[in-house]
Amino acid sequence: MIFNYLIGALIGVALVLGFWWINPGEFHAEQGNIDQIEMPQVNDRQIPASSIDVSRRNAITRAVSEISPAVVGINVVSIREYRTRNPFFDDPFFRSIFPPQVWRQKVENLGSGFIISPDGYIMTNEHVIHMATKIIVTRTDGSEVQAQIVGFDFEDDVALLKIDGKDLPYIRFGDSDDVIIGEWAIALGNPFGLFAIHSQPSVTVGVVSAVDRDFDRNQDERLYQDMIQTDASINRGNSGGPLVNANGELIGMNTMIFTETGGSIGLGFAIPSNKLYELYQELRDRGGIERDFWIGLSTQNVDRLIAISLRLPEISGVVVTDVEPGSPAEKAGIEATDVIVSVFGRKINNLSDIMNIVRNSDLRVGDELEMGIVREGKERTVRLKLEKKRG
Repeated sequence: MIFNYLIGALIGVALVLGFWWINPGEFHAEQGNIDQIEMPQVNDRQIPASSIDVSRRNAITRAVSEISPAVVGINVVSIREYRTRNPFFDDPFFRSIFPPQVWRQKVENLGSGFIISPDGYIMTNEHVIHMATKIIVTRTDGSEVQAQIVGFDFEDDVALLKIDGKDLPYIRFGDSDDVIIGEWAIALGNPFGLFAIHSQPSVTVGVVSAVDRDFDRNQDERLYQDMIQTDASINRGNSGGPLVNANGELIGMNTMIFTETGGSIGLGFAIPSNKLYELYQELRDRGGIERDFWIGLSTQNVDRLIAISLRLPEISGVVVTDVEPGSPAEKAGIEATDVIVSVFGRKINNLSDIMNIVRNSDLRVGDELEMGIVREGKERTVRLKLEKKRG
C-alpha cells in the first residue's frame, strides 16, 4: 500500500517537471502578469486592490459636508427671576410683613440651531432661547451675528429666529412621515459649547430607533408628541440642532434625551420635520401659535340618577348640561343631555379624562375635537372645530 502511494507521488512530480521543461516561457509569462497588477495609491502607500472604499467617502460624509454650513451655534444671555420664602414665616400674616425675597440674575445658555432659508430664518428649541435678552449666532465661517426672535411656541418647544443675510446655506426639509426605522440618522450641533472652539458642528451618527413617540406634559408644561427616537448621541448643547437622513434632508430637531448620567445613553428624541415646517410657517406669518380656543359646553359627570334617567347602560361618561348659542359645540350639533363617552377614540369615564386628553393633545385654534356621544340610546361621532376664545 505504502509502495503504491510513493509511486503515485513520483509520477506527479515527474509530470510537473516535464511541463516546465517543455514550456517554461508560458509559465513565467503568467507569473509575470500577476506581478504587473496595478496597485491603487492612497497617501503614497500601496493598498490591496480589494479595499472596500479607497476614498472613504459615502452618503454620510457627503450629507455632513453639504449641511454643516447651515448649522449654527447659539449663545444666549437671559435674565432669570428667583424667589425665596422664609420657612419660619410661612403664614399669610407674616408673609405680608416679611415678603418673599426676589432677585434677578444674568444667566448664559448655549444650544444649536440651523438655517432653513437663504434669507436667514433659523429654527431652534424654545428652551434654548427662553427669556433671552440677547442671542448671538455663530456660523461655520467664524462670524458672529445677533439674532432676533420672530416667534416661539412654548408647548411644542420651538422657536424661530432671524439673522440678516442673503443666499445663505440652508437645510432642506425632508418628509418625516417617510422616515424608516433603522435608517441612518445624523445629529449635528454644539454640544458643551465646542462650536466656539473651531466654529464647526459636532457630528454623531446612529439610526432611527422608533417614530411616533408620545409623552405627557412634563413638569415645565411642554408637550412632546410624535417624536422621532434615535441612538445618535445627543448631549447638552445639542438641543435645537438638526437630525438629518443620509440624503442630507431635515427629518427632525434634536430636543430631549432620557438619561441617568447627564450624558447620552442612546435615547434621544427629535421633533419631526413635518411638524417643524407647519410651526415655521405659523411663527413666520403670525409670530405665535393660537391655543386659547373656545368650545362652548357646560358639563357634569354622569351619576347614578343621571344614568337611570337617560337609561344609560353604565354609570360613566360626561353629560352636557348646556350649549352656548353660536358656539363651536352648537355648530357641531351637540345638544343638552348628550353624553360624551369618548374623545379621539379614548373612553371617557369622567371630566378628568377629558381634561387629561385635551391637555396632552397638541390642540390649537382651527383643529377638530372628535367626540363620541350617546343620544337617546344611540352612539354617534361629532367633530367640533375649535375657535378662538371670545373677548
